[in-house]
Amino acid sequence: MAELKEKLICDNKQVRHEYYLLETFEAGIELRGTEVKSLRAGKVSLKEAYAGVQNGQVFINNMHISPYEMGNRFNHDPLRPRRLLLHKSEINKIYSRVREKGLTLVPVKLYFAGSLVKMQIALAQGKKLHDKRDTAAANEAKRTIERALKEKQRDF
Repeated sequence: MAELKEKLICDNKQVRHEYYLLETFEAGIELRGTEVKSLRAGKVSLKEAYAGVQNGQVFINNMHISPYEMGNRFNHDPLRPRRLLLHKSEINKIYSRVREKGLTLVPVKLYFAGSLVKMQIALAQGKKLHDKRDTAAANEAKRTIERALKEKQRDF
C-alpha cells in the first residue's frame, strides 16, 4: 500500500511544555460541512483544546475551527464538541488509563493524511513547575553544546 503524505494543519507546541507524553494515538475526526475548508485554510486552534471519553466515545472539546468565510448559513459552531474516530479497543484502553491519577488526554497535532483529516492525541501526565525548569535547562544546555560544536567545526 502506498504511503499517505501528511500535511500539517496545526501543531500544539504548548502541550510538550506542559505534559509528559506517555502514549500517542492517531484518530480520525468527524467534521461537518465547511469545517474541512476552514482547515485547508489553516483556521484552527488547538491551544485550549482537550479530549475526553463520554458514553464510550472520545470527543475533542474547545478546538476552535473558524467559520468558513464563504459558508453563509451552512457554517458551523466554532467550538462544538467533535467526535474522534478510534477503534473500540483503543477507546477502552484510553478510558482505563485516563481514570488513573494524573493522566489526561490532550491533542498534539492535526494533519491531513491523504484527503483525510487526522488528529494525534496523547495520554499525558502533567509536569510540575520544577520539571518544566529542568526541561528548559536541559534544552538550553543542549543548544549551548550544539553551538560550541558548530563553532569548532567552523574553525577547521
